[in-house]
Amino acid sequence: APARVAASTPPAMPPMYPQRLSPAVRRLAREHSIDLTRLNGSGMGGRITRDDVLRYVEQRSAPPPAAPPPDAAVAPPQEMAQPQTEVAAPQPAAAAPSGGDEELRPVSPVRRMIAEAMVRSVSQIPHAWSAVEADVSGLVARRNSLRDRFQAQEGVPLTYLPFVIQAVVEGLRRYPTLNASWGGDHIIVKRRINLGLAVAAANGLVVPVIHDADRLSLAGLARAVHDLAERARANRLTLPEVQGGTFTLNNTGALGSYVSGPIINYPQAGIITTEAIGKRPVVVNDAIAIRSMMNLCLSFDHRINDGAEASGFLAAVKQRLESIGPDTPAA
Repeated sequence: APARVAASTPPAMPPMYPQRLSPAVRRLAREHSIDLTRLNGSGMGGRITRDDVLRYVEQRSAPPPAAPPPDAAVAPPQEMAQPQTEVAAPQPAAAAPSGGDEELRPVSPVRRMIAEAMVRSVSQIPHAWSAVEADVSGLVARRNSLRDRFQAQEGVPLTYLPFVIQAVVEGLRRYPTLNASWGGDHIIVKRRINLGLAVAAANGLVVPVIHDADRLSLAGLARAVHDLAERARANRLTLPEVQGGTFTLNNTGALGSYVSGPIINYPQAGIITTEAIGKRPVVVNDAIAIRSMMNLCLSFDHRINDGAEASGFLAAVKQRLESIGPDTPAA
């Protein structure tokens, strides 16, 4: 692995750099101490993209080819042992010993970025966690009644996610400090609701953003969810589509999860998960009934919100979901 850079301010980019750089490219360059003048951009007009930086990091992280053995007649004795030590040291990281109990796999640049983001979140944000159970029997019935006609009219499948998004943005309107971030001596409340959706892609977790999610109809949300998820898995998202998120939703129920404790997408104030919908016996009007139930799990920044705000937000989302019935308008 390359030697770690001493704790100091990374070298600043040249003040007269000839092209505009996106915030993501600048951040990656600072984090990995990259001189961008050494990169050839693959974007329009030779612009350096995020993929160009990641590719450079991956190439730089690759182990160098083994140097040929030094000429014993030329090299001084004290220099002969050093190349042997340097070449031999990285070899165990390439593959596990034959017959060993472990396999060593290299960390990709994307996986490393995810790891660094997770560490930053849990080390800088004091997480608190809460969960509620919602009776979504009416939602299941409404979605089933709309599904075929919706697919024919809109050309995209109708999942439960657009209904959940509408409930979440309504809850964020009522509890705006969940749509915020910590500013040290102040709380930064966001006026726009830009909802991030966690998507499991081939290279790792990606969080595309539905900007102004509160302004979209059910059909608009369904199209946005389908489009962003498809392009995230195909690695075809543009930079603006992964920036500007103010709150995150993760549909962990699609993976069969029953309950979870998500990590907040730094520097946001919270993240909510929707868990798997399952039929369970519950008490309704003093009688036992089989209902479709779903858990909603919230992690929140305890610097910004306390249990009262978090519980109120979850209650608002739960109330909206439970109010959906077979005759609810598909707005």
